[in-house]
Amino acid sequence: MILSGRGVTAVLGPTNTGKTHYAIERMVAHDSGVIGLPLRLLAREVYTRLVEKVGHHNVALITGEEKIAPHRARYSVCTVEAMPRETTASFVAIDEVQLAGDLERGHIFTDRLLHLRGRGETLLLGAATMRPILEHLLPGITVVERPRMSQLLYAGSKKITRLPHRTAIVAFSADEVYAIAELIRRQRGGAAVVLGALSPRTRNAQVALYQEGDVDYLVATDAIGMGLNLDVDHVAFAQDRKFDGYQYRNLNPAELAQVAGRAGRHIRDGTFGVTGRVDPFEDELVHRIESHEFDPVRVLQWRSKAVDYSSLKALKHSLEAAPAVSGLTRALPAVDQQALEHLARYPEVVDVATTSERVEKLWDACALPDYRRITPAQHADLISSIYADLVRHGTVNEDFMAEQVRRADHTDGEIDTLSARIAQIRTWTYVSNRPGWLADPTHWQEKTREIEDRLSDALHERLTKRFVDRRTSVLMKRLRENAMLEAEISVNGDVFVEGHHVGQLAGFRFTLVAGSEGTDAKAVQGAAQKALALEFEARAARLHAAGNNDLALSSDGLVRWLGDPVARLAASDHVMRPRVILLADEQLQANARDHVVARIERFVNHHISTVLKPLDDISRAEDLEGLAKGLAFQLVENLGVLFRRDVADEVKSLDQESRASIRKYGVRFGAYHIFLPALLKPAPAELITLLWALKNDGLDKPGYGELIPMLAAGRTSVVTDPSFERTFYKLAGFRYLGKRAVRIDILERLADLIRPLLQWKPGATPRPDGAYDGRRFTATTSMLSILGATPDDMEEILKGLGYRADSVTAEEAAAFLAKQDGTPAEAAATDEAAGEQVEADADAEAESAEDNAAPAEAVSAEATPAPPEGAPVEATSDESAAAAQPEEAAEPKPVLLWRPGTRQDNQRGGRHQGEQRRGGQRQGERHGQGEAREGGRKGGAPARGKPQDGKPGGQRKERQDRHERHERHDRSDRAGKFDSRPPRKEKPIDPDSPFAKLAALKEQLKK
Repeated sequence: MILSGRGVTAVLGPTNTGKTHYAIERMVAHDSGVIGLPLRLLAREVYTRLVEKVGHHNVALITGEEKIAPHRARYSVCTVEAMPRETTASFVAIDEVQLAGDLERGHIFTDRLLHLRGRGETLLLGAATMRPILEHLLPGITVVERPRMSQLLYAGSKKITRLPHRTAIVAFSADEVYAIAELIRRQRGGAAVVLGALSPRTRNAQVALYQEGDVDYLVATDAIGMGLNLDVDHVAFAQDRKFDGYQYRNLNPAELAQVAGRAGRHIRDGTFGVTGRVDPFEDELVHRIESHEFDPVRVLQWRSKAVDYSSLKALKHSLEAAPAVSGLTRALPAVDQQALEHLARYPEVVDVATTSERVEKLWDACALPDYRRITPAQHADLISSIYADLVRHGTVNEDFMAEQVRRADHTDGEIDTLSARIAQIRTWTYVSNRPGWLADPTHWQEKTREIEDRLSDALHERLTKRFVDRRTSVLMKRLRENAMLEAEISVNGDVFVEGHHVGQLAGFRFTLVAGSEGTDAKAVQGAAQKALALEFEARAARLHAAGNNDLALSSDGLVRWLGDPVARLAASDHVMRPRVILLADEQLQANARDHVVARIERFVNHHISTVLKPLDDISRAEDLEGLAKGLAFQLVENLGVLFRRDVADEVKSLDQESRASIRKYGVRFGAYHIFLPALLKPAPAELITLLWALKNDGLDKPGYGELIPMLAAGRTSVVTDPSFERTFYKLAGFRYLGKRAVRIDILERLADLIRPLLQWKPGATPRPDGAYDGRRFTATTSMLSILGATPDDMEEILKGLGYRADSVTAEEAAAFLAKQDGTPAEAAATDEAAGEQVEADADAEAESAEDNAAPAEAVSAEATPAPPEGAPVEATSDESAAAAQPEEAAEPKPVLLWRPGTRQDNQRGGRHQGEQRRGGQRQGERHGQGEAREGGRKGGAPARGKPQDGKPGGQRKERQDRHERHERHDRSDRAGKFDSRPPRKEKPIDPDSPFAKLAALKEQLKK
């Protein structure tokens, strides 16, 4: 092998030396020329530049997958693999000749630089590391070294999200490239993506996004190191290891410099560095990259040109020949040679490849690139099918071709799917461009090119949609141009800058959309704020003039204007007057801010005074004095509900005039509560709950807002939830009574049902349903109905109200009631007359109905402090024992006789109450049979057991207490009612009052 370098010039140097530009200029100076480039992408770029210089009719583009060949084209731009073996062109140039040392493709570059020459001039372009080997292999070669036009400096390590604009981030796998691009999109608005596997059309569209400033970041593989001219200021390595086709290895300094050298353009300096995923470069490596000092290439990959087609065996043997010149080494089997090794074992191929023409055709078929990156065996199967058609029919079967092309002709799917289809169609584009392989190559070239273009456009769209935030692309471009950004605000509060949605204005607060972080966000927000300043003033004026219907107070304490939050409420010294905290950005200032606050405060005060009018009226009442004013103050502080036992002394001390002055504000004096019935509705209850929650930091407490829907649904009682804040039941108008909570007004109706049962006198007829002996009663269906409760619930409710139960058997109760019902009616005549006398006095009637019903909890409260509201009543030891024993199915349930709790009930311990339960049967006998012996002591208490202390004087003391109690009860009977207050002066009856006329009408009817 005799080689010569005469007429050959090697232009060597680092990146950004203008080598490719120099080659183009030298090429157009000749009448014809051929230039070989390492990538189809780069070939497309050089083709475009040549077309701009000499016109498209003078330039041909020839790659393995594409052929644009105008008639009599003078210049050809090729990939190195597609360069002709021999040429008559005046000029030949081969770019990136250092790839002659590449294990996979190096033998092709070696063959071209050793044997392909131009008639007038041959240029070899590449790195300075090639100088020694070129001078050795090509004696007489002229070497020209060109210095870098700008400096390349190391910038250290930076996180991906902190990289400067105009940065190219380099990784060595598609998955890593996509992951980084996704991160850039979320944090910095978007990135373009460049991979060697992309079609030229997709790559050019992605590069255009970056070059035109739509995005500021480019994420790519080392494909950008092969002569792509980009406006890159910084190159960041996200990986420093790659798979070279055989193994994973670290990039050597020359390879790192080839990629890092893309930073800087013409005379503009560039920087390089690493991301947080790569260890910082060592000082020695940094020095070598900055000064372009690398180990020279010592050997080039080589494969014999002298191919023997006489047989398959001879072909394989010729490909394994060793080089005869030092500095060359036999290349490892490439894709074509690996395919040949597999096909040589196929019987159908061996049987056919019997002549030199067929062996040559087989080797030609093996040159089919493996675009799909499938296994060598699968790739060999495809070649076998194509080869069989070529041998048998002379061309590839077009039905088979059409089916393969049809499978790839779909633009749906995501990035990976489209990339796979592009790789598949590239295979058939290559087939259509092979001379003599198809009967109608022009048709299939157009067909496959059309499909590849559609797939490329679809892939570009998917890449852009996934990795580029279009909303920011124009903004970033205008920011770099230092242009004034135009902002506008839509009717629904969307804020647009340069026609792109950047945020939302809700009320007086502006929020940037997600993904608008970083330094650019400040400029975008600044442009938006200019438009917001005028909008805030206009909105303030509209709010100041808005009607109350445009404002609303929600249960979360926010004041909303036309649906947008503009303020929130906070606690103040007065529960009915919460503070207003404005929700507005700083741009709302001065008078506009004051007007907005004043308008919202007026609305809040008006809303509270309207929804809670009874409570507001009584809080402002000026005609209340003394105890009445104090009671009204407590009622306001407790938001409309007081437990009567808590203010029993104040209520007893009120005279009739004071009571009347409070009643006219809608206050009701019930048996268990002092309350405002008008507030027991959903809207007032919801607002009351909110005001309490603001005052007591209760918006986040369990149960907030959960009871209002039950009140709105008309529920009279609900099952309690132990996890809820108990106060919420009271605020919603319910009384917490153990396992059940009952609406307050329903409890007062219950008191109205119980009161006549306790006022009924034995012997009077008719006996009300539920009355027993004048001192006790039984639960009735009416009580269960209004409470919406079961008998078990009823027991829990009555115990919670302070009532105590005596137990008798059903037979004893029935016998006792039968005797009561048989008593002559005349015995009650005196009591009936007394009742009519009370009805004649209207004010006395009201007092009797509301204040003097002797409620059980009031009596209990006088004896000992009442248990906590809603606390369950402890069962006695006997009750617990009874509950532990299984109830016999045949045994009827006992009848519970309810009576108001007394001082003795509170003083007696659980043991004595248990004795009462066990002695229920004996008590029934005393009440049934001993009632006649008791004579006039109808109000007497049931017989008691022995005192707990067991002393002889205990029974005498008990009889004395019982005697005093009977005397008090007899006095109450004579008065017709129970009254714990001093006797009041009787008022003369107004003859014009309706009550006096009603009493007179009753007297006439009796006559």
